[in-house]
Amino acid sequence: MKSLRLLLAFSWLTASAFAASAPAEYWTFFGTYTGAKSKGIYAAKFNSITGKFGTPHLAAEITNPSFLAVHPNAKWLYAIGEVGDYGGKKTGSIAAYAINATSGKLVALNSQTSGGAGPCHVFVDQTGKCVLAANYGGGSLTSVPLKEDGSLGEPGSFIQHTGSSVNKSRQEGPHGHCIVADPSNRFALACDLGLDQVLIYKLDPEKDTLTPNDPAFGSTPPGAGPRHLAFHPNGKFVYVINEINCTMTTFSWDGARGALSAIETVTTLPGERQRGHTTAEVQVHPSGKFVYGSNRGHDTIVVFKVDQTTGKLTRIQNESTQGKTPRHFTLDPTGRFLIAENQDSHDAFVFSVDQNSGRITATGEKIEIGAPVCAVFVPAK
Repeated sequence: MKSLRLLLAFSWLTASAFAASAPAEYWTFFGTYTGAKSKGIYAAKFNSITGKFGTPHLAAEITNPSFLAVHPNAKWLYAIGEVGDYGGKKTGSIAAYAINATSGKLVALNSQTSGGAGPCHVFVDQTGKCVLAANYGGGSLTSVPLKEDGSLGEPGSFIQHTGSSVNKSRQEGPHGHCIVADPSNRFALACDLGLDQVLIYKLDPEKDTLTPNDPAFGSTPPGAGPRHLAFHPNGKFVYVINEINCTMTTFSWDGARGALSAIETVTTLPGERQRGHTTAEVQVHPSGKFVYGSNRGHDTIVVFKVDQTTGKLTRIQNESTQGKTPRHFTLDPTGRFLIAENQDSHDAFVFSVDQNSGRITATGEKIEIGAPVCAVFVPAK
């Protein structure tokens, strides 16, 4: 117990020290669904002291860059191309870019297949050796090695999920929705909405391989539809937001053997779920004291307080995102602000984060972006 308290205290002090020393200005890169109001990835400067945005500009033209990931060195950015046809095959794509931290422009390096149709999530491992991607339409995962110049090599692993679950309209087959490396970088956890499982793989970044672990997965309640996940800073808990039934499942994480154990599942809504309500994103505050999730249809951010001993959640707020369909939101690197991106109202709003209670309050700052569905930060020069 004493060691846990010391670890939590260290995590909090580390987060506080980072917030105090973090750069004042960042480039915020927005992934979008392209169409009449968007042509690709957009960038806008964000001031982490004032919470204000600069004027957005088109950083790179690409079709449906629905999820983005930044390399640990902050020099390269990777984007999913959420399409069903790439290179004449029924797959999506992954694109690599060099980041100009002065101008906020992106320079295309190359692209590769995602291995399956409709990719929706991309992640760079902690060593920066490989990129991991999840395919919703294909119900599969892939890993791609990174070259020394940040470009993508030939895919090293491809894993096809099989099976289904109880919701016949949404879970008729596998639907990979995210893949994230654990804090040790020895395992990769993948949410499959169609299987009601968080699958666990051994990750070898040097060899660019994913191999099934034993135990092979953790389960969410039947019909929940796990979508995205986030680790607590202490590495002991994993929070999985379930898209179909608007809930959040807390797991304990055994990092030694790569095992998930479900603790509880709670609603992300203040009342009963209504038709058209689904969830999307989950993030943990750098302090580890709060967990946030987005509700589409209800169009709110839910705020939970974390019990630091058990990992259990207490819902303390549902706050309007000021727009329609928050497919994604993000906490800025300091943890002082939350940016909610509203896909269907084509805007993003800034909220201040109370560091003691975790509650969020709209600041009145708004930026207009066509169909924003992801946002990541890179220090500006």
